[in-house]
Amino acid sequence: MIGIAGIGYTLGSLRIDNAARGIVDSELLESKIGVSHIARTAGEETSDLAVQAVEDLAKRHHFAPKDCECLIVVTQNPDGFGLPHTSAIVHAKLGLPESCAAFDISLGCSGFVYGLSTITAIMQQNGMSCGLLITADPYSKIIEDDDRDTSLLFGDGAAATLISERPLWQAGKYVFGTAGKYHRALRVNDDRKLDMNGRTVFTYSATAIPAAIKKTLAENSLDIDDIDCFLLHQGSKYIVDTIAKRLGVSDRAGFHAASYGNTVSSSLPILLAENVSTAAHTILLSGFGVGLSLGCIVLRRNSDAN
Repeated sequence: MIGIAGIGYTLGSLRIDNAARGIVDSELLESKIGVSHIARTAGEETSDLAVQAVEDLAKRHHFAPKDCECLIVVTQNPDGFGLPHTSAIVHAKLGLPESCAAFDISLGCSGFVYGLSTITAIMQQNGMSCGLLITADPYSKIIEDDDRDTSLLFGDGAAATLISERPLWQAGKYVFGTAGKYHRALRVNDDRKLDMNGRTVFTYSATAIPAAIKKTLAENSLDIDDIDCFLLHQGSKYIVDTIAKRLGVSDRAGFHAASYGNTVSSSLPILLAENVSTAAHTILLSGFGVGLSLGCIVLRRNSDAN
């Protein structure tokens, strides 16, 4: 059975101090937004971030480009104008074999969960044993620096997840959802800049996500007390705190992105790489945002993994 064997990631090399910008008062910044600094690229393209994440993966875990049979890049901010697909550019930069399948998925904050389901299904169906799921969404490409609704939240980053037949984590049953009627709540406007209706996003997150998490538990024949750690998309401190409180799991879920911001589809894999204790054996991931869309999954630690 294939699953997650390792994760590498990168963050934009620049840091912007949100407090020093004076866009909002300190109380709002600390209690609701929760992001003290945001990561920004120094001009790198989306594919450059993707390659940096793979390089970090190679430092943490054994990965040989020649072995890669499938590459998926999750992004809504591709290189150039999105043609060719960013995964083809990453494929070339990494020197992956021509027999490697490569394509993009256009999804935001739920993209890691959707991408994980997609790449494992493709690999299992076709007898593949080594794949890469890359999430890379530098929102600085589409954010106005003085927009208080977005510029204080989103940070640039990318993650590379190794999928192999010697996994550390194996996935259970997934739960997905789409509220397309709210598609305008997070969108790029006619000026090619990000526009967000924060109230709509919060209301959706605070109601749909607890229900989806409960459904995920039921689908996997688990109770809430069976979960060692809840990894919630780092939309904002207020959103994470609200969902955790409504589920009664504040002691097992938290906001961890204060020093770099909401990295969209890379939010969950970065959390998985850096904020899960080795004592945790069953964890639940929930991604939610653009679409509006959600994806939840239970991961179980493989006791046979090295």
